[in-house]
Amino acid sequence: MQWLQARDHCGADVDCLMSAYDQRIAALQSQFHDRVAYQPDDVDRQALEDLRERVDTMRKTDPVFPLEKVIDRLRIKTGMTTFSNVKDGDGPEDIAHFPTKRPSGVTADEWRALRASNIEGGGDEGHASYTLMKMDGDAQRELVIDSYMGGTGDFTYTSVLRRQGGKFVGPYTSLQTPGDVPASEISTAADGDPAQSYLYSINGRGANQSGDWIQLRGRVYAAYRVSYYGEDNVYLLRPLSIVGQAPKLTVRYRYQLSVPKTQKSDDSGTDEALDPAMRSGIMQALDKVGSEPTNDTGNETKPLCPIPDTVKGDDRQEYYAMGPAQYVVEVVANVPVWAGHQCYVGQVTDSFGAYDSKDGLYAQIRLHKPGAPEIHQPGVPENGDQTYSIDGTRTAVGTETTISKVEGDNGA
Repeated sequence: MQWLQARDHCGADVDCLMSAYDQRIAALQSQFHDRVAYQPDDVDRQALEDLRERVDTMRKTDPVFPLEKVIDRLRIKTGMTTFSNVKDGDGPEDIAHFPTKRPSGVTADEWRALRASNIEGGGDEGHASYTLMKMDGDAQRELVIDSYMGGTGDFTYTSVLRRQGGKFVGPYTSLQTPGDVPASEISTAADGDPAQSYLYSINGRGANQSGDWIQLRGRVYAAYRVSYYGEDNVYLLRPLSIVGQAPKLTVRYRYQLSVPKTQKSDDSGTDEALDPAMRSGIMQALDKVGSEPTNDTGNETKPLCPIPDTVKGDDRQEYYAMGPAQYVVEVVANVPVWAGHQCYVGQVTDSFGAYDSKDGLYAQIRLHKPGAPEIHQPGVPENGDQTYSIDGTRTAVGTETTISKVEGDNGA
């Protein structure tokens, strides 16, 4: 009723009517998706609890990589056949296509089904790979398609097709008659609008995500990890279902942050000693950084550095926070840094919690001197700001479980 009133209020305004109908269609699609989406059952909840218990047990002996160790032990490593699209030639402009010859490890029966399904999962320049594996307990293997779509986020979309008779088909996700979507339509969606068919997506630039095939309680799950500073979130996705609510495990981390005494120069590549007063100020600031990221703009009600009485209007804003960072990094905190009597606005960023055994947490702190004139010289950082690398070591301190909507998909 409310929508009809809003539509009628448009009168003869075509743009208003089109907007009203677009909104209504989106609302109906969302309602339809919620009705047909998979709802976790008792076995899924038990699988989530098993995962949590395994991670909690592992963090007693390995508090740095408990999730990675558990996922590696649960990962399916046998019974899988993987192959990729192939190029017609060796030229840089040659596009890869679905192979014309049966790949090694693919049975004659599976090859007939693949050919009959008219599969072409290529995205950007045809970059796609395929994995045959058992998922639902029957004798036949299902098909996983990983399509690299590129774009700003270097996106890769993963979809799953069920073996049904002599073909591979996938679940429907849009407003259409309930049934299975032919593989040819799945591949068309993956090549154009993958939002109609994919199970999950990986943002390779501007997020920290991964997907692993694991087995718990006799069921196969796509363990879809979406990470940020201070936490790993793992969703257990049923591969032959439309994704709705999903079991979710969150692993929390605490960090020990420090700034090295010597810093690599971007220009020369040599180590440069960090001024002791500056290092002391940064270390004190890092002690106040919590385990959760802040928003880009910081606390706009209180300046980080004292504002001189002579500073008026919009010029006062630079004393509050650094502002948004590049999309490829995550803002962890906006903090004041005191080096002697000089206050700097500092912004700590990281790669969405990316962490490895060699370098630990990849993080930096960028310092801005409020009120300083902008500097535009070759070899000098933009606006005269200085950036220093941060060393970070982590410890897993707890886990949480819930059933929730999958967030972070497509880098959102």
